[in-house]
Amino acid sequence: MSKCEQCIVRQLNSLGELSKDELIRISGCKSSDFIKRGEVLFDEGEYINGVFCIKDGVCKVTKMSSNGREQIVKLIKKGDLLGERSLISEEASNLKATAINDMEVCFIPKEEIVKDLKSNTNFTMSILKEMAVSLKEADNVIVDMAQKTVKQRLAETLLHLKNTYGSDNKDTPLDIQLSREDIASIIGTATESAIRLLSSFKKEGLVQLKGKDIYILNTIKLKQIAEGF
Repeated sequence: MSKCEQCIVRQLNSLGELSKDELIRISGCKSSDFIKRGEVLFDEGEYINGVFCIKDGVCKVTKMSSNGREQIVKLIKKGDLLGERSLISEEASNLKATAINDMEVCFIPKEEIVKDLKSNTNFTMSILKEMAVSLKEADNVIVDMAQKTVKQRLAETLLHLKNTYGSDNKDTPLDIQLSREDIASIIGTATESAIRLLSSFKKEGLVQLKGKDIYILNTIKLKQIAEGF
């Protein structure tokens, strides 16, 4: 089990605001686990009673609609914290988290996080800032769903994936493998529509598709499409 005070991942999230003594205390009570692709970290309606720190891998956070359709709300990557909103609100999670690929996660019990929220103002402010950013992103998604076409949303999603999981090398695929169903769930459309649009982008030379690997070839044109030009 790695020690929190020596883990570089903590520098990517609010845990970086904790003192060495606080990190040593957390390290002594956390648990580490390996999550296989497709496994569920937690489900809707479940009380999480702690916070996950993503040490490696990616998971999708989803919400089930009334018609039984799953909507991907956010992708959680290495360095992110997960579950802090439910912890602070003291409510059951209204979301589900599922591993997209094999993951390594650490789980910090609720009582330990609450201690630091009460005693370390820098940590508390950092958590609040992260939650504010998440709310802003959620607002943007709502507006996009209402005002942008599916084609625009796909272009915008591909650009976001490139910024987060891509490189400047066009010969290198995105460092994340999403199914066509996942992509459709992110942009809020039927899988068949997502497949048709991806094929169209491929014919236009905007992307290259090899199985689940996606290569972004023309960011300029994708930006134009995302902006409605």
